[in-house]
Amino acid sequence: MSNQKKRNFQIEAFKHRVVVDPKYAEKTWSILEHAIHEIYNHNASGLSFEELYRNAYNMVLHKFGEKLYSGLVATMTAHLKEISKSIEAAQGDLFLEELNRKWNDHNKALQMIRDILMYMDRTYIPNTHKTPVHELGLNLWRDNVIHSSKIQSRLLSMLLELVHRERTGEVIDRGLMRNIIKMLMDLGSSVYQEDFEKPFLEVSAEFYMGESQKFIECCDCGDYLKKAELRLNEEIERVTHFLDVKSEVKITNVVEKEMIANHMMRLVHMENSGLVNMLLDDKYENLGRMYNLFRRVPNGLSTIRDVMTSHLREIGKQLVTDAEKLKDPVEFVQRLLDEKDKYDSIISQAFSNDKTFQNALNSSFEYFINLNNRSPEFISLFVDDKLRKGLKGVSEEDVEIILDKVMMLFRYLQEKDVFEKYYKQHLAKRLLSGKTVSDDAERSLIVKLKTECGYQFTSKLEGMFTDMKTSQDTMQGFYASHPELTDGPTLVVQVLTTGSWPTQPSITCNLPAETSALCEKFRSYYLGTHTGRRLSWQTNMGTADIKATFGKGQKHELNVSTYQMCVLMLFNNADRLSYKEVEQATGIPASDLKRCLQSMACVKGKNVLRKEPMSKDIGEDDAFFVNDKFTSKFYKVKIGTVVAQKESEPEKQETRQRVEEDRKPQIEAAIVRIMKSRRVLDHNNIIAEVTKQLQSRFLANPTEIKKRIESLIERDFLERDNNDRKLYRYLA
Repeated sequence: MSNQKKRNFQIEAFKHRVVVDPKYAEKTWSILEHAIHEIYNHNASGLSFEELYRNAYNMVLHKFGEKLYSGLVATMTAHLKEISKSIEAAQGDLFLEELNRKWNDHNKALQMIRDILMYMDRTYIPNTHKTPVHELGLNLWRDNVIHSSKIQSRLLSMLLELVHRERTGEVIDRGLMRNIIKMLMDLGSSVYQEDFEKPFLEVSAEFYMGESQKFIECCDCGDYLKKAELRLNEEIERVTHFLDVKSEVKITNVVEKEMIANHMMRLVHMENSGLVNMLLDDKYENLGRMYNLFRRVPNGLSTIRDVMTSHLREIGKQLVTDAEKLKDPVEFVQRLLDEKDKYDSIISQAFSNDKTFQNALNSSFEYFINLNNRSPEFISLFVDDKLRKGLKGVSEEDVEIILDKVMMLFRYLQEKDVFEKYYKQHLAKRLLSGKTVSDDAERSLIVKLKTECGYQFTSKLEGMFTDMKTSQDTMQGFYASHPELTDGPTLVVQVLTTGSWPTQPSITCNLPAETSALCEKFRSYYLGTHTGRRLSWQTNMGTADIKATFGKGQKHELNVSTYQMCVLMLFNNADRLSYKEVEQATGIPASDLKRCLQSMACVKGKNVLRKEPMSKDIGEDDAFFVNDKFTSKFYKVKIGTVVAQKESEPEKQETRQRVEEDRKPQIEAAIVRIMKSRRVLDHNNIIAEVTKQLQSRFLANPTEIKKRIESLIERDFLERDNNDRKLYRYLA
């Protein structure tokens, strides 16, 4: 094979000319033209599509593609002009039906023509960059039918008329409407937009502008919103039935702008039915509707939020500054909680639990709770009331709910340390009088405070519980070492650690001999078992149970304070005592003594003493006797247990002063911490950092921070920069 000669093959052109009939193109085209006429005249059944395809194929093959293409354009144009005339002739509602029918016919014809001319479509048209047959058919329909002078404006006005009729409640042929709109979309998005969508949106804007104006004059806010919501839903539904899906955003924007955005302020401030009235009357449905509609327009939600916030701040301000409402602290706090519950409910049910609304609610509460500097005290009094008696018989879950609500108010307080001061005082009274409903509830609240503010905040409160437990063990030890004391008066002592409990001025009073002897025995026992400790009696905080026999031998057990016991025991040795004699014998401070005598001589049902002259107040010239006529249906009678009450003005000033004193070391510690890590810092930044660090406990006063900086400079913790007096340096 390798030795054989290689031969090159070559295909040569025809040696003789192929003769084509000069009239070939004309003949072939006339066959095809006749076929197109037949197709348009619905006589396609008698045609041989195979033969027609071959003819079209040969024309393209013999380079008569241009003749075929231009002939197609001319023939289709002529037919479409005829079709256009028959559509123009249609009267009234038949116009759209005729247009739809002719459009369907044209599409079927176009499909057949495209099949016949498939070879031209695939070869000649791409090579010459002409319009493909199907697209050409659509363009010719557009130019000769849809854009014909007598059809274009008539078609638009009829479509808009149908939409208007549907908007005013009439039933229209949606199927026909859908077909016509689909035709415009098939002709290209620009045809749909220019010939229908743009005018449709303009007419819609006018319609809704007029309708909104009419509604807003005659409807209240709730009804107006219902109508707006209905219109919006109707338009969305209309799009799904016969418009382009892309039109939904455009038409809903029109409705939103005309019916909502342009009337927002008027709607929210509408007299007797606007947003404030909805809030006051808990109109959840209307509020939810307003929220859902307003969220669709720019600045809609912020408009609702701003009106709600200003209304909330207004009613909150009235709540915390109305002298009438401040008379009862428990009622005051309950009103705050009710208000918070109300708005929490509105936000969750009507405002989709919107975080921005929650934040607005929180900032409003924080604003008005801190307008009243007695809020920390009142919240503590509310807790005191609940833990003394308000939670009796309440399930654990409900107790937790109430405590969580208290914690929520506590978080709003800027002066958390003031709350701590009062809470400590009230807790002390509860623990010492044994008046707490539940130790578990007490401890639960302390755990919550600890979680919120850290260990330092609650360490002293926990110390108070520890003292109560230790005191029980101490008393058991005392009586175990003195068995002879079981017959006489019983003594129960609570030994309190000075640092953990609220500081009380140590007031001594002259105890009755029986009690005094017992107290001395306890002192000897306690100091014998503990070294390096000192005991000072807080007689103003104690209570006593004493047995009394009145006229006619009536016996009662009286539950009284230690001061009241000292006074009553004097009457074992005297029938009549003047105020001066009582004061001298007991050594009780005048203000406490007057209150103590008042509770025993002037309170109906508790008047174990009587006084001369009879009056509501205690005078220094009054005389006191045992009330032989005292009766009570109870064997045990509680006298003058003073419940937690609002402080008097001097007491308030004193508490405030103690709080200010306690703040000083905290501010100094914060300054030193900051300067230790930063080394050098300017005045404004120190103020900002200290305020930020201490805000979980209280809002530091810049003037006080400045004073503390001066104090630290004097004690050589800090120094001023020599060049810049506003710059401080830390001295290690």
